[in-house]
Amino acid sequence: MPHLTIDYSSRLAGVFDTGAFVKELHPLVAEESGTAGVCKTLVRAAQTYVGDEYTGEAGFVHVEVGLMPGRPEEQRARLSESVLALLDRHLRAEGVGEAALSVEVRELAGSYRLSSVR
Repeated sequence: MPHLTIDYSSRLAGVFDTGAFVKELHPLVAEESGTAGVCKTLVRAAQTYVGDEYTGEAGFVHVEVGLMPGRPEEQRARLSESVLALLDRHLRAEGVGEAALSVEVRELAGSYRLSSVR
C-alpha cells in the first residue's frame, strides 16, 4: 500500500539510476513499515533550487513515503534513516559528488482512497 514519490534534480537524470534505487527501496519500505501491500512509486526529475539561485549545479533528491496511519513515530523515523542511507549509497556508487538528500515518512490522510482501472 505505501505510496512513494521520488523527486530529484534534472541534472542527475543521466547519473541517478532510479530503477535500481526503486528495486531496493520497495522491499526496504515493505519490511520496515510492516505492510502487506505493494509499493507504488512516482519518480520525477525536476528543476531544483538549493539556496536562492538556480545554477543548474545543485543536486537534490527528496523521497516521500506515505503510509496508512497507526505506525509509531519511532518506526517512521527509523524508516526515514534507512531510506536516507540507501539513497546515499546509491548516489555515492553512481559518482554523484554533492547533493542535498531528504526523506519524509508521513501518514496518509483519512480521506485517502485507492482504486484501480481494469
